[in-house]
Amino acid sequence: MEDYRKDLVVIAAGYPDKMEEFLDSNPGLRSRFNKVIHFEDYNSEEMYQIFEKMVAAGGFTLDEAAKEKAGAVLESLVTNKDTAFANGRDVRNLYEKIISNQANRVSSLKDPSDDELCMIVAADF
Repeated sequence: MEDYRKDLVVIAAGYPDKMEEFLDSNPGLRSRFNKVIHFEDYNSEEMYQIFEKMVAAGGFTLDEAAKEKAGAVLESLVTNKDTAFANGRDVRNLYEKIISNQANRVSSLKDPSDDELCMIVAADF
């Protein structure tokens, strides 16, 4: 890092307390990572926007009950966050779980329509 500091950028990312431990783990690290940028956690509305983009990118749609359920689940994640809270990763994990549940649900439908194949409902949560 030192020899190529004009041409090299090293980014280390993580939770603040763990990053402090990391920087304290070796006497030379703190002086080499002398710029810290703190990003606030997403709020539930921002997480919902991320979720909506994932749903759209996957070619899915949410019915009204699913929209309400998504909002409630994400609000609960934010309100009850603990040390395992993972911001956007939590949204992605939720999305992947819902898509798996949705696939299991529609696989039991006889001759599902295109709309049914792409629709996420509250039961998928």
